[in-house]
Amino acid sequence: MGAFHAYDIRGIYGKDFNNEDVLKIGYYFPQIFNVKKILIGRDVRKSSDAIRDTLIEGLMCSGCDIYDAGLATTPSIYWATAKYHFDGSIMITASHNPKEYNGLKFSGKNAVPIGYDDGLNKIEKLIKENKKIEIVKNGTYKEFDFKIEYLNFLKKYLKPDLDLNFTIDCSNGMAGLFIHQIFDEGPYYIFDELDGNFPNHEANPLDEKNLEALKQNVAKRKDDFGMIFDGDADRVMFVDENSNFISPDLMIALLGHYFLEERGEKGLVLQDIRTSRSVAEYVEPMGGKIVMWRVGRAYAANKLREIDGVYGGELAGHYYFRDFYYSDSGLLASILITNIISDFVKKGYKVSEIIARIKKYENSGEINYKINRKLDAMNAVKDYFFNEQKPIAFYDFDGYRLDYVDWWFNIRPSNTEPYLRLIVEAENKGLLENKLNIIDKIISGYD
Repeated sequence: MGAFHAYDIRGIYGKDFNNEDVLKIGYYFPQIFNVKKILIGRDVRKSSDAIRDTLIEGLMCSGCDIYDAGLATTPSIYWATAKYHFDGSIMITASHNPKEYNGLKFSGKNAVPIGYDDGLNKIEKLIKENKKIEIVKNGTYKEFDFKIEYLNFLKKYLKPDLDLNFTIDCSNGMAGLFIHQIFDEGPYYIFDELDGNFPNHEANPLDEKNLEALKQNVAKRKDDFGMIFDGDADRVMFVDENSNFISPDLMIALLGHYFLEERGEKGLVLQDIRTSRSVAEYVEPMGGKIVMWRVGRAYAANKLREIDGVYGGELAGHYYFRDFYYSDSGLLASILITNIISDFVKKGYKVSEIIARIKKYENSGEINYKINRKLDAMNAVKDYFFNEQKPIAFYDFDGYRLDYVDWWFNIRPSNTEPYLRLIVEAENKGLLENKLNIIDKIISGYD
């Protein structure tokens, strides 16, 4: 069974995991985590209904009280888990993966993430032991609809009179469940119908080919900007008025205008280890203090809670908020960023000019190497530069990040895919290309 990962259980349904596995996951989850009152939700993928039915069967055999939210975004399940004091929750989704994938995301009380090291590994072990489950349903089941309350929570953040032209691409995913009720008739919507076949493009905004329709619409309509969601709406990304993709980590800096300036909160801001140096340089004069941590919700949400941070974000387009029970929400991020853009546009700025105020360095973006000897390659790159010059800062909690005066890099193994990931940032293009060439030659020796 190859569906257990660092943050969740996910894979090709029927290949990496099956109905019997789901039954056992539902049966063992309450026992391992000592939960009884459980919220469940699902995305619109074609396999989600079958997984829901089997999951409920397993949970009921463990004597759980099950509350079924039906179709939902992943963040809405996080919110309701904490808001309505559930012992835990399970969201059936494969997020941004292709249509044949599906999976389950787990949370405990207060929407605290549950990952592999938090106990999913114990469920995996029990499944591998292949013990039979006694099918005696002694739990309870009821439907639980909180959509109106959730929409009211989100809409209180939206400013009136935005006076913007923008396009929203829902990727045929779960953002379409709420998007019209939030932004009403203001934007132009594409692919907002819920369709688990994702007929227009895959629900992965980080793959550039999936942005093509959004970019074309922004150019054709002469929009101020465009936004795009992934499949379960826990991530959102943006393009400017020229249809240029905006690196999601830079939006961490932009959010400072709301939390640090408008609300006057002088607190901690979380970023992941891949984040541009530009973010800290932009946020700190506003009164924010940057804390760097590992990639992924299982780490980021827990860290934001631990430090009681105001908000945070990741290069992958996740944005975390203390206001949102320290969890990530693509819709809340989209509302806040749209508000901020509106304020700037009313002052005569274009979105590209807003981003130019933040972005000060040349950045490679995330480069993926598919190699077997990940650790050997990582160590070789780290050792080469350590031996050449000692860095001014070194981090080793998620791969390695080495910072120098005029450049830095992060090299790390993916927690969800078979890749070694690299990001390099430098003060100028020549220096960036030089460092990329050196690193590429080192890694190629391990391909």
